[in-house]
Amino acid sequence: MIDISRSALLTDLYQLTMLQAYRQHGQEETAVFEFFVRKLPEQRGFLMAAGLEQVLQYLEELHFTAEELQWLAGTGKFNHDFLDYLKDLRFRGEVHAMAEGTLFFSDEPILRVTAPLPQAQLVESRLINLLHFQTMIASKAARCVLAAPDKQLVDFGFRRAHGAEAGVLAARAAYLAGFAGSATVAAGPLFGIPTYGTMAHSFIQAHDDEMTAFANFAATNPGAVVLLIDTYDTEAAAQKVAALAPRLHQRGITVKGVRIDSGDLAENARRVRRILDQNGLHDVTIFASSSVDEYLIKEYSDDLVPIDGYGIGTHLDTSADAPYLDCAYKLQEYAGRPRRKRSEGKSTWPGRKQVYRHYGDNGIMLNDVVTVVDDLRDGRPLLQQVMHDGLRAQPEPSLTALREYAAQELASLPAPLCELGREPPYSVLISESLRKLAARLDSAKLDDAYDLPRVQ
Repeated sequence: MIDISRSALLTDLYQLTMLQAYRQHGQEETAVFEFFVRKLPEQRGFLMAAGLEQVLQYLEELHFTAEELQWLAGTGKFNHDFLDYLKDLRFRGEVHAMAEGTLFFSDEPILRVTAPLPQAQLVESRLINLLHFQTMIASKAARCVLAAPDKQLVDFGFRRAHGAEAGVLAARAAYLAGFAGSATVAAGPLFGIPTYGTMAHSFIQAHDDEMTAFANFAATNPGAVVLLIDTYDTEAAAQKVAALAPRLHQRGITVKGVRIDSGDLAENARRVRRILDQNGLHDVTIFASSSVDEYLIKEYSDDLVPIDGYGIGTHLDTSADAPYLDCAYKLQEYAGRPRRKRSEGKSTWPGRKQVYRHYGDNGIMLNDVVTVVDDLRDGRPLLQQVMHDGLRAQPEPSLTALREYAAQELASLPAPLCELGREPPYSVLISESLRKLAARLDSAKLDDAYDLPRVQ
């Protein structure tokens, strides 16, 4: 049976038809492809790179199984020589990339693949699939973190994610960006992410009365007592929690929090906070869910609404306000010569590139420069080699370490970009050397457009 999470068939058909043509006509020299975002969504002033770990794992494990090759043969689209070639195909290239958690902007390559043309071409679809999704979710999660850095944020979105892989990778991307954890249980063993949970309304409804439901849940889960209080009457339920808490305390059980999942979250939180405080339950936290996003979190934080944490689901795992990125993985060099796509509205900057970042004396980001790799600059080079000859150049940092790095990145963000708007835009400069290279390609005749010196 084909393993859908690891299959080499996780690609578009045209990748394979192109590979067969490359093979037949001997086009197997070194190619350079780069992944980048053409234009930021209107709702984004920055993006956070994510998904590199899954990309490297995919490249290391890439191969066609006997079952996959048999299926390809059955399509009648591929000749025997090509299928034999695929049987032995492995990724043996190099990868340079920005570390996960790095903030980046439009026109900046976050990953560069250097490999024989068929290998570099084949991996396009899956690389875009992995980088696009986690980058999109991490960027959304980072905005939530910036909106309320002192709040506990938990990913609640698995049930609304577009499939199982999307659900667990969203949990990973959100944790990378600064979330406390996820309600998705599989994120625990897969990535070491803390898992959180309370109860559903059905648990309350399955009991004849709310107080019994609360007591039973607390008795069964004494170390994680967070009670859902909006099934019927939120304030009345808060009063019941206040009455139950002393009895539970006598049994060594502490009510840690209550959750509100409907109605006017702000007003309900204020009323519940008063009830809890009046009964001496100052340490009982209030956790809110239900259509939460960074805009609501920012509004409530500015209004000092007494909510201590949020479960963020649908708006996070679908990145509802910006559900896709205008991203691409494009050929920038082949056979030692730069290549440039000139399509209207989709032209590319040619050649292998590096991104240099500059900071002020206070550690805040000032600007970036995108240039060709041999145009060495001062500043911090963001792309580093992470794979050589198909193997990792060094061990991948732990997710905890990447999370700490992402927090440092957010701390270096200019103040205007910490807001939910995107004005003024961050300065990304295209170097003169890169502009000149593009101009040389544009001014050449079509037939000799790439009659330039080979890159050594």
